[in-house]
Amino acid sequence: MLKEFKAFVMRGNVLDLAVGVIIGAAFGKIVSSLVDDILMPPIGKLLKGVDFSNLFFALDGKLYASLVDAKKAGAPTLNYGVFLNAIINFLIVAFCIFIIIQLIDHWVNKPAPSAPPATKDCPQCAMSIPIAAKRCGHCTSQLA
Repeated sequence: MLKEFKAFVMRGNVLDLAVGVIIGAAFGKIVSSLVDDILMPPIGKLLKGVDFSNLFFALDGKLYASLVDAKKAGAPTLNYGVFLNAIINFLIVAFCIFIIIQLIDHWVNKPAPSAPPATKDCPQCAMSIPIAAKRCGHCTSQLA
């Protein structure tokens, strides 16, 4: 059983997946930092300091000044502002990953230069002949 496990772990696909997960976790931290530290502050400034994380609905029917106050009072709350923050964060992260994937795809998959044409049409019979031909192989006319 140990040999089978070792063979399974040492397969190329498993190792590639492990490397992908580790790099993905590190990349996720970088993208989250980009969102939290670079992108969200200007968005908060544009929205005139609106902090979605403080939007909530107290299920006990009482009014509280902030989510912290409701939590201190032990009130059950529906935290829709935190959910909105998570949605905005996800959309920004997804867009950043989309842009990065597009850039990488553009760098990696550059279109190959088109090859020069290898044939031309005979002016007499319109059949396809090699570029270097001096006489048409179909109608035997002399080419310029």
